[in-house]
Amino acid sequence: MAITEEGVDRTGSTAAEAVANQLADTILRDLAPGLSIPSEAELAARYQVSRLTVREAVKMLVGRGLLHLGRGRRAVVREPDSSVFAGMLVSIVRNDPKGLFDLIELRMAMETLSAGLAAKRASRAGLQAVDGAMEGMRRFATDAARGDAEAEARFHESDLQFHEAVAMASGNRVIAFIFEAMARPLRESFVMSRRGQTLRGAGRDETLSAHQAILDAIKAGDQRAAVDAMRAHLKSTELDIRSHVASGNAPT
Repeated sequence: MAITEEGVDRTGSTAAEAVANQLADTILRDLAPGLSIPSEAELAARYQVSRLTVREAVKMLVGRGLLHLGRGRRAVVREPDSSVFAGMLVSIVRNDPKGLFDLIELRMAMETLSAGLAAKRASRAGLQAVDGAMEGMRRFATDAARGDAEAEARFHESDLQFHEAVAMASGNRVIAFIFEAMARPLRESFVMSRRGQTLRGAGRDETLSAHQAILDAIKAGDQRAAVDAMRAHLKSTELDIRSHVASGNAPT
């Protein structure tokens, strides 16, 4: 498909961006990780653009994490990497309050599913990982409540590990991959949720009880209860973040 090199196309994309988008489609559809893409000359002929435009397009895809470019060699398709998706999510959460609630909607769909699957599929090792994260939250909760900044950070990290362990225990690799990408923005949303929780007069005991209910349901193999417990926890989280935003605090 020919792409004009005069300025931008009708969608507002430059020629290099248009080539990058079409080449990305080809990579995701046809090329396995480790394979080389066609040469600059082949791509220039395919898209009817200059080799310089192709070179710029390839650099864009390297930046997106789709390709690896070695010196003097053709670009190679990379293994899937969640870092690019993670960066996008962090940007959304930091710059757009609505992005916080978009993230919660994603969590509601994904984490209720993972909780139900974990109740059905969790191995002994998987249950131990969730249990260990729960214990970590309990260990740091008291000192965090007293204003210990390090304990607060460790409490949030244990909270993240709890949700990550549930995702891993689900046995669904796609859920685990997406959760890995969500880790950075989740850390930031946990802080905002805690601030909102304080504003509405709730404490860490509520957080611990919510997580314990999820863990108990997973251990019991009760899928419905696990889903309901996770949904209740995330609805409470949404209320906390709405309290944070309503107080005039922007995402930070």
